[in-house]
Amino acid sequence: MSFTDSHAHLTYLTLDNHNNQPQALLDAMSHAGVGRVMAIMCQLSENQAIREWVDLASQNQSMPDIGMSVGIHPCQDEAVLAAVCVDDLLALDGDKVWAFGETGLDYYWDENKSKAQKHSFATHIAASKIAKKPIVVHTRNAYQDTLDVLKSENCEHGIIHCFTEDYAFARQALDGGLYISLSGIISFNKSQDLREVVAKLPLDRLLIETDSPYLAPVPKRGKQNEPTFVPYVAQVLAKIFDKTPEEIGQITSDNFIRLVNQYKNII
Repeated sequence: MSFTDSHAHLTYLTLDNHNNQPQALLDAMSHAGVGRVMAIMCQLSENQAIREWVDLASQNQSMPDIGMSVGIHPCQDEAVLAAVCVDDLLALDGDKVWAFGETGLDYYWDENKSKAQKHSFATHIAASKIAKKPIVVHTRNAYQDTLDVLKSENCEHGIIHCFTEDYAFARQALDGGLYISLSGIISFNKSQDLREVVAKLPLDRLLIETDSPYLAPVPKRGKQNEPTFVPYVAQVLAKIFDKTPEEIGQITSDNFIRLVNQYKNII
């Protein structure tokens, strides 16, 4: 199995195309060559539902390996963001927790929550450093503030998820030790500028993701996204870097394992 989906919201998926059976989706992932998925948490109340996916996948070695993140998305209620503490996050850590987040800054929906978002972002970074696990960073319309928080909190271990920024942003993130994850956006017709940026990036620091159920790649636009579609993201990178999709899948999987295992052997 070649492909790793570094960012999927499994608990948000409807399973209509899989007879409403989680096992059927896992079987479809295996058939598509998807060997690993990181299930992303956006609020702490999702913990049990995500762990059910993790436990189901662990029952059969032929199934994809599913790990998870622990975190609170920056678009959650301001009071929730302001109240989060390191102990809340670390309380949910465990063997199958591969990262902390999705955290970060999102000024697209509500810039007035910037103070609470920054507090939550810094708190997630602190927890990730204690646990020695990477941070998953969401950034939207918060270019400079995102870089400033990463720098001020000495964050050197993580992922810029669903990357859509320019080369200068990517270079600063890479220089700070982070990896860059590409979603289905890179396949969109309007994303030529993004593809040109990605062509300048080091392949050994790139990851691929679906951000399921959002942002389905070409040729699945208009459908609910799911981890079985992550090979389509690899196809775009294959064209950019003159590789086969399988080679991109293996390279980005190796990158993901190296990132997660940077301080301890987790996967």
